[in-house]
Amino acid sequence: MKYLKYLFFFTLLVANLNCSNDDKASDENGINTSGNKKNTGSSAHGFLASDTYQSLVIEISYVEGFRPNTQTLINLKQFLENLLNKPNGISILEKQIPFPSKTVFSLEDIAEIEDANRTKYNDSGILAVHLLYINGNFESDTSSSKTLGTAYFNTSAVIYEQNIQELSDAINEPNRVDLETTVLLHEFGHLLGLVDLGSPMQNNHLDTAHDKHCDNESCLMFWKVENNGVLQMMTSGIPQLDANCLLDLKANGGK
Repeated sequence: MKYLKYLFFFTLLVANLNCSNDDKASDENGINTSGNKKNTGSSAHGFLASDTYQSLVIEISYVEGFRPNTQTLINLKQFLENLLNKPNGISILEKQIPFPSKTVFSLEDIAEIEDANRTKYNDSGILAVHLLYINGNFESDTSSSKTLGTAYFNTSAVIYEQNIQELSDAINEPNRVDLETTVLLHEFGHLLGLVDLGSPMQNNHLDTAHDKHCDNESCLMFWKVENNGVLQMMTSGIPQLDANCLLDLKANGGK
């Protein structure tokens, strides 16, 4: 039986990566990137409310052959429009990037690929997100454990599309759009501060055995989205955020 595992990094590894990027807060064009190199969840209010950012731009970089399905991006936009107060709208930009020189990646490798290809950063009234769709595997993957995605900065996430393709569209597997959407929305849930990561809990629903995840077994933010349990969770389609998660987002400035 295939076993898949999504890794969400809120550990010292990310803290060290954040510190290393603070030293290069501006790129060669003089663009200040420090606002996009913070801890995951720290921009939750900025995503949800409109007092600082009135629009959201999502920049997607993908390797040839690993572009997300169009319907997946439609699902993402609808998900965000239902949750975020962005009166000036949400836009999605896409571009194909060159194949990396390797096929096994560390988190530092992923951040370097982002730095080489990202062009959109926070600006006046505009919050910018970068999503990387990549080939290959995360360095800790094994034949029975595959990483599907990681939210690693406040406005950055990587999706291991090759692994998603290998785990979908076959007998007893979810269809690809549903699996892509589930992983992507789960990642965005962490960027939005779930669970107790930047959007304070209104009711205690933290799964203490699986930090930063919801204790509701049918919720999009349940920990089993990270492993082969997600296949059973998706028998009725894409898991949804439960009432407690939605309440946290609304209390932090969301709709």
